Amino acid sequence: MISNLIIRQFGLCEYEKSYRLMTGFTDQRHVDTPDELWCLEHPHVFTLGLAGKKEHVLDAGDIPVIKTDRGGQVTYHGPGQLVVYLLLDLRRKGITVKKYVYLLEQVVIDMCRHLSISAERKPDAPGVYVHGKKIAALGIRVKRGCSYHGLALNVDMDLASFNQINPCGYPGLQVTQLSDLGCSMDVNEAFDCLLPYLFKHFGYDTYEIPETEDRLKEPLIKFQHNLSGHSGGSRNPVKTHSPLDAGLHRHDEIRT
Repeated sequence: MISNLIIRQFGLCEYEKSYRLMTGFTDQRHVDTPDELWCLEHPHVFTLGLAGKKEHVLDAGDIPVIKTDRGGQVTYHGPGQLVVYLLLDLRRKGITVKKYVYLLEQVVIDMCRHLSISAERKPDAPGVYVHGKKIAALGIRVKRGCSYHGLALNVDMDLASFNQINPCGYPGLQVTQLSDLGCSMDVNEAFDCLLPYLFKHFGYDTYEIPETEDRLKEPLIKFQHNLSGHSGGSRNPVKTHSPLDAGLHRHDEIRT
């Protein structure tokens, strides 16, 4: 079984570009294609799932609204939010859609626990919550046993735009973020903190961080560092790492 994971850190990237690339990747992948993890931020955008109802967009203002093929209703993405797209062959790993959603939630719950934040699930409302406020949203699509889209974790952002929608289709749902819970970190640091739990729950033995340019041709802002310890702007050859390097020693259905 393939247990290596390719990690791509793209920085700030237009939603439509990443959407087009991940759907193309999923359509073209084959039985031996390694799984990939894409880490990025988006400029201000509202996205609607396949079943998304426009009435849940209360006042878009000058923020674009984009229809997607993920599950769920409407959500907001913006700078200061960590977006992780998981391009995984779930069939190869023997993971059902229900288990996949559970594992995604557990990854965030474990990360929050590491940060001394008590986070939890809600029955029939996928995502992760702290004191009833949503800190992480899930939006996934599984095609031919392979996942794309993923999760969005609020790190240190302007939450005001969530007031322009019914988040995830729930009127009055409140949201929160790590910075409001006493955790001062940027998106890069949040990704570093999240990654060991992704390795743990999805069972990857090694990972690679290749050059960014082979996937997104026009990254707007590249991350300043990656998990191999090199500057994000350097041109280093692909290296294979163990999850221990990322700090692990420290600690066909649509669904939202």
